[in-house]
Amino acid sequence: MPPMDDADPGAGARRWQQRAVPAGRMSRLAGFGRLAGGIAGNVLTEGAARWTRGERPRLNDLLLTPRNAARLTDELAQMRGAAMKMGQMLSLDAGDLLPPELSGILATLRDRGSTMPTTQLDATLRAEWGTDWRQRFRRFDPRPVAAASIGQVHRAETRDGRQLAVKVQYPGVAQSIDSDVDNITSLLRLSGMLPPSLDLGPVLTAAKRQLHEEADYEREGAMLAAFADQLRGDARFIVPELDRTLTTARILVMSFEEGSPIESLASEAQALRNCVFAHLVELVARELFQFGMMQTDPNFANYLYQRASGRIVLLDFGATQTVPEHVSGTYRRLITAGLAQNYARVRDEAVAAGFLGAQAVVRHPDAVAKAIAIIVDEMNRPGPLDFGDRSFVPQIREEAMPIARDRESWSIPPAELLLVQRKVSGTALLGARLGAAVDVRAILQEVMGPPPTVQPPRSS
Repeated sequence: MPPMDDADPGAGARRWQQRAVPAGRMSRLAGFGRLAGGIAGNVLTEGAARWTRGERPRLNDLLLTPRNAARLTDELAQMRGAAMKMGQMLSLDAGDLLPPELSGILATLRDRGSTMPTTQLDATLRAEWGTDWRQRFRRFDPRPVAAASIGQVHRAETRDGRQLAVKVQYPGVAQSIDSDVDNITSLLRLSGMLPPSLDLGPVLTAAKRQLHEEADYEREGAMLAAFADQLRGDARFIVPELDRTLTTARILVMSFEEGSPIESLASEAQALRNCVFAHLVELVARELFQFGMMQTDPNFANYLYQRASGRIVLLDFGATQTVPEHVSGTYRRLITAGLAQNYARVRDEAVAAGFLGAQAVVRHPDAVAKAIAIIVDEMNRPGPLDFGDRSFVPQIREEAMPIARDRESWSIPPAELLLVQRKVSGTALLGARLGAAVDVRAILQEVMGPPPTVQPPRSS
């Protein structure tokens, strides 16, 4: 299931560094202890060096250094599980807010992974399938073709010739989710990136719940099958076929689908890039407004492209979530107001939803108004929206800086909105990577249908 070159099925196999996954609670706690101790040591060393040069550095400057980021990524890559997953999410979701050096190093977590030694792999397979598990296959490649935060993927062939992708969960990651999330949050608090007054309780609860769901491979298999039902008959997409007989809570088995990394289209003709990305934009809109469920992980590796068939392969359904009607309704109202260029309505809907804090509107009305105007005007540009032209992003950042500096104006949207927005924002980043231009307005209007008719108030 990994990104593999259509012309070379073996291109996806690579040499992975084998590192045992810390599976026990104490061993993972020790990992965080090493991380915190190493960062503290680096702070002291860097601080002393800067003081001798006559500088008066802030603690933030000493914590958010490339050296500490390198230590963070190395430790999280070895620990895997929720610890590595949150590091990946931080690099993707907060990239524009972090120092460039820190953001760049953390971004390596998205493509970095170690594999468990063969002894750990065999122990997991024995525990799930029994000691005679090899009898099920004509061939099972012990070399993984992909490695991620929660599991690694192997290619196998059944005795009747079916080609399978077998995702095997790392030992101990499911049991360590809650403590990993708490420990990562403590590190973020220590870094000064999160103000003590910010209530992260609901978001952390939602993060733990989602990660527990992602670690349940039987649930992921059910979500994969549900997506296949939604897209049955749509020739633009391929959803792998679930093997229910081999899937367990810690092993997910599905058909092996060939394809190239979706980012490889960046060098293709503009028309092809536009066409493929338009399909993905429409898919996100259908997930939000029609399916009632959304795969909320925006990782680019979750898409492959088959050049021979022109189809898009969809992967990894562990982060699939139900989209409640009030969430889709929130987006419908925001988009409708934006397309109507009703700036005040956009502001009011954003506050009501929790995207924008009421204090931000009170304390920084001009900045809020200008940022909204930039976004709404971008939505209503005539013709296709050029995702490769991100000149508006620095403009929004400039207007948002006063709000970002004023921690009294900070607010956290409800978790179900954050998950959807993460997918929407990640899709836009993929469009930027591809340099695609798509008529998003037309796609949204077609998927959403005509705006609801507003009945005039009854006269007395």
